[in-house]
Amino acid sequence: MKLSTTTRAAALTAGLAATLALAACGAANETSGGAGAAGSGDAGAEQLSGDLVGAGASSQQAAMQAWQAGFNSQQPGVSFSYDPVGSGGGREQFIAGGTDFAGSDAALDDEELASAQERCAGGEVFELPNYISPIAVVYNLEGVDQLNLSPATVAGIFAGTITNWNDPAIAADNAGVTLPDLAITPVHRADDSGTTDNFTDYMFQTAGEVWTSEPDGEWPLPGGEAANGTSGVISAVQAGNGAIGYADASQAGELGVASIGVGGEFVAPSAETAAAVVENSPALEGRGQYDFAIEVNRQTEGSGEYPIVLVSYHIGCVEYDDQAKADAVKAFMGHVVSEEGQSAAADAAGSAPISDTLRQQAQTAVDAITAAG
Repeated sequence: MKLSTTTRAAALTAGLAATLALAACGAANETSGGAGAAGSGDAGAEQLSGDLVGAGASSQQAAMQAWQAGFNSQQPGVSFSYDPVGSGGGREQFIAGGTDFAGSDAALDDEELASAQERCAGGEVFELPNYISPIAVVYNLEGVDQLNLSPATVAGIFAGTITNWNDPAIAADNAGVTLPDLAITPVHRADDSGTTDNFTDYMFQTAGEVWTSEPDGEWPLPGGEAANGTSGVISAVQAGNGAIGYADASQAGELGVASIGVGGEFVAPSAETAAAVVENSPALEGRGQYDFAIEVNRQTEGSGEYPIVLVSYHIGCVEYDDQAKADAVKAFMGHVVSEEGQSAAADAAGSAPISDTLRQQAQTAVDAITAAG
């Protein structure tokens, strides 16, 4: 499914803090009306019951486990489940009414947004950028502990025009490094993936003369090795010397992680460098009052900014047909955006905690979640 990522808009008035210091934000724990509206850490919150079902991005899995643990400690009566089927599957299930919310590594495109608005009782959708993490270019190459890759080199490898590790283009990025005469095995996602959408968007924007396919959640080219989910890509790269792939940086493990050319330097993925580029990214236009989707500034030349960043959303309804569902979604999202919830995700997944500005924006959506009638 092709995702629209090219709409531009005015820059965010404020973005992520360049550091990961977390300042207290009382709004994260404030509520307005409705049972279960209390945010993280409110021991006096009314106890809820019923089911809360989500599905979507596998990149969020480690963070989701931390969020689930925190939420279940506050609301043990709510049966929570999240199926990491991938971003495309998550959006589809939510739009079809099969889940209460979706996790997605890409914002809804125009067609999906219209369908989601029809699915929601009041016609309003929230998209909250609650998980921010760099996408690492991971590799398995014996004897090479550090690797630099310029945008055109990354695009050439995954487009299939650079096929050997001692190719002159790779050598030019890695002066003084002995590169083996070894075939490259590029690994890509087999499923409809927001990680793929973000990765192909990066290559299209920064090396369009090499990567000519428009951004898409489905891998657009033949060749290479395909694997399902983030864990599948990691396993496939681990399995073969000479393999290279792309995955949420939190899942890289012992694999090599390339530094990516930005301006006149090579920048390694980290929570700090991901936060820095998102801080300078614009909001998507044409969205609702509680929709905070952004477009990542892939073409940055700013020092210390890593452009292959994944901004993963939680997508849901501002108004639900059922009060219990509305209360459960409200309580869970309140925990996720809270200082406590973001800190837990950072500890579990290495993600970049959202800034105070994004937290305050998200809290306006959380406070608005209600039930019809």
